[in-house]
Amino acid sequence: MANIRIKSQWFGSGAAKTPQQTASAMAFITWRVSQNMLKQMRSANFDIDIGSQYFAFTHEVLVFLTQVLDRMAFERMGAEARAVFITALVKRVAEVLQENEDTWLGAPAAGQPSHYDVFIDLFNELADHYADFGFDANGPDFAFVRYLGHRIETFMPEKDKHWVVDQIMAIEVPEAVKMIQDALQNVLSTEPRAPRRARTATSGD
Repeated sequence: MANIRIKSQWFGSGAAKTPQQTASAMAFITWRVSQNMLKQMRSANFDIDIGSQYFAFTHEVLVFLTQVLDRMAFERMGAEARAVFITALVKRVAEVLQENEDTWLGAPAAGQPSHYDVFIDLFNELADHYADFGFDANGPDFAFVRYLGHRIETFMPEKDKHWVVDQIMAIEVPEAVKMIQDALQNVLSTEPRAPRRARTATSGD
């Protein structure tokens, strides 16, 4: 994942961002990280086909990463700001996901829940599960990460089931969490950044 480039800082005065602004920025970053993880898995010869399996993987990773961000927010924000942040984050992630699922899979039939609602329901269901796992300055604990691995294992082909949990735990999650940690630190930073230098015009005879 080291090759992915993510903008996680704004130019400007360095004023503190609102929880909604932070959530908007982190939703985009979280989506990018989830898609890069999927790309890396496919590059490592795990079969994740475009279609329902592709989005099942994306759903699980997005829930996991939003849970990680919720724990980070707990450490960095007050209770009220954290609640506003995580609510806005999950809703924005669900919107981005729905845009992509509607494009690739088509909108659900009339009377069926939208892709947005399916993701929100999954987040709410798994929030209780992830709440049982530990999280510290180093990130999610062994059980936290293993749970994601085992959930992904359920929809992988037989040839990949033996290896996918190790790949998720040892390679993919540590890199993804590090990117999310760095991005949130940058987004929350109130240290002003200098504007880009204007290019110096040169001329010659």
